[in-house]
Amino acid sequence: MGLITSNSPPIRVLIADDSAVMRAALSRVIESHPALQVCGTARHGLEALEKVRQLRPDVVTLDVEMPVLNGLEVLKRIMKEFPRPVIMVSSLTKEGAEVTLEALGVGAFDYLSKSDAGGALDPQKLRRDLIEKIEAAAQSPLARHLRLVTNMPACLSGEPVPTEEFHAVPEIIVIGTSTGGPKALQEILPQLPSDLPVGMIVVQHMPPGFTAPFARRLASLSKVKVLEAAQGDVVRPGTVYIAPAGQHTTVSRRRGARAIVHISDEPAGTVHKPSVDVTMLSVAETFGRYALGIIMTGMGSDGLQGMTAIRDIGGMTIGQDEATCAVYGMPRCCAENGVLQKVTSLSQLPRQILQAVRYQVRQ
Repeated sequence: MGLITSNSPPIRVLIADDSAVMRAALSRVIESHPALQVCGTARHGLEALEKVRQLRPDVVTLDVEMPVLNGLEVLKRIMKEFPRPVIMVSSLTKEGAEVTLEALGVGAFDYLSKSDAGGALDPQKLRRDLIEKIEAAAQSPLARHLRLVTNMPACLSGEPVPTEEFHAVPEIIVIGTSTGGPKALQEILPQLPSDLPVGMIVVQHMPPGFTAPFARRLASLSKVKVLEAAQGDVVRPGTVYIAPAGQHTTVSRRRGARAIVHISDEPAGTVHKPSVDVTMLSVAETFGRYALGIIMTGMGSDGLQGMTAIRDIGGMTIGQDEATCAVYGMPRCCAENGVLQKVTSLSQLPRQILQAVRYQVRQ
């Protein structure tokens, strides 16, 4: 993370979890990093609120299931009374996934699955994931505001961006996103009309068990139909297909026919499953210049290859701006490599989509 240097004050983290084992596991990882510091721990929800009030941590890790006050109730209070980045620590149960998704909608920055943090512990994965998420949280817009960072580069929002006029009307939209994506998608998808003239595939980095309840949650909020993609699905207008976690999603079609969804473990060796690049490369190959690729908030560079392929074949490319990204990583990578035709704020993205597909309100 480029903004954290040896001269920066340590990122102060409060750990809230009713499990002593979990508190110890998270504490060991955090204290092992020179830029991070555990400023306190809490065993239940009320204690967590009191510690946030007293200690004013930079980042909070918050267990979803805690006594006295559960994690969701604590999160709502934190965001109302002491807003700061919160990373939810969740089990991979159906109930845990649904509560975590609700927490992301309320304002949680990100989440860490308990399979990564306890049980069959993989210390290297825990260290990598937890530190990456804490550092990203500490550089989020909310954290930068709280820490009064004043030397941030100017953001792209509101600035003219060199663009290439869109020509072909898209026949499919593919969105790639990671950290901050669940909340962002809950803001943009409900603004799309039920008669959206194209289908949409969304690749959101999530662990297995989360994408199905996430699709159900989006469906309950949206006019468009939203479902978890399945093998053999026909890509239809007005429908959003959420790429299932743990596998890759691609598309194919015969001349004149609708596109078909394919779910597979191939290719092997990718950092992410689902991979934004894998899906976007497939969309570029299948739809050519009739594809619209959108890259949104998230860490890393997944999506650069796919967005480049869509751009190079004549399709449309749009990126979310820095000001409205929870983490300006994936869009930054695309912007710096010159593959974005347009850069837009989250609030303007639905309008950009409707303009691109030439949507007209039915009388």
